[in-house]
Amino acid sequence: MTATGIHHRSYVSELRLRATRAEYVRLALMGVLLVVVPFVLDNYWMSIANTILIAVIGAVGLNILVGYTGQISLGQGGFLAVGAYTSVILSDRIGLPTPLSIAFAVVFTAVIGTFFGLPGLRLKGLYLAIATLASQQIIEFLIRRDIGDFLTGGLGYINVERFSFLGFEVGGRDVFERQWYVILAVLAVLSVMAARNLFRTGLGRSFMAVRDQDIAAEAIGVNLTRAKLTAFAVSSGFVGLAGALVAHYSEVVSWEKFTLEVSILYLAMIIVGGLGSIAGAVYGAIFMTLLPVVIRNVANALDPVVPFLGNQLPAIQNATFGLVIILFLIIEPRGLNRLWERVKEFFRFWPFRY
Repeated sequence: MTATGIHHRSYVSELRLRATRAEYVRLALMGVLLVVVPFVLDNYWMSIANTILIAVIGAVGLNILVGYTGQISLGQGGFLAVGAYTSVILSDRIGLPTPLSIAFAVVFTAVIGTFFGLPGLRLKGLYLAIATLASQQIIEFLIRRDIGDFLTGGLGYINVERFSFLGFEVGGRDVFERQWYVILAVLAVLSVMAARNLFRTGLGRSFMAVRDQDIAAEAIGVNLTRAKLTAFAVSSGFVGLAGALVAHYSEVVSWEKFTLEVSILYLAMIIVGGLGSIAGAVYGAIFMTLLPVVIRNVANALDPVVPFLGNQLPAIQNATFGLVIILFLIIEPRGLNRLWERVKEFFRFWPFRY
């Protein structure tokens, strides 16, 4: 929404992502926050911050497909697994440099995502959701069975070598989280910027046209086949990057990290954050990653008074998870991003109501 009093006098001005001083101030504050975080948090909270950054990349990728293109997907966990195992095999067994193996993992995951996106050319809604759920089950089945012990050598997991590139290697416990934070923060910022600018292009606008009404989009010249398959490819590429980062950051890969529950968690992130919003994907990733942490800390603090909370912590976390999704769907279907927009609108128009 353009702020009151803003008049564009050139195409360059109109195409800017930010048109007001307040927007630049908020951007600067966000940059300062990213820089300050590693200096004020301990290793425990730094690990949570790193988990959030990885989740941001995956949530942005899923929102491109679901929120902007309208193609429902329940295969997020499977595509995370493809990115993770591909990168680890290329780096630790074949000997490719880690950044190059991650890049190949992104491309390969995009190819796999495009293949499983083929049903999207004929299916919509619930039927497409079931088709993508099948992709999750197929990938998870192949990983768990590990036919021929190709992936894990019969161990069921892979120990990943520490991230290194051109002589640099992530250090020990004292600096491990902070060094990873720098890597993940840079990749997360680049991912958000790439996704934000994608929808300023003709390709991104074709995604939104397909979401709004695919028949009308085709009538005005949008190639539905190309748009849908490209959306699956781009989305899966982001998810593959997140999966590769999960593998190298945790330094161990096993199928338990990429189950259907993970797919549902990422879907909850974009629902709570706001479908069709890059900022919403960021807000949702932060909120849904912090939610179980906050519940656990509250349960630990109240354990002397209410021991029931600590004993039933997993059930309470699951119940809260479902309740949060239901409340957002009922009260604010457009998620946290819309709540933030309302706050900005209030101060923009104050003291007037609108």
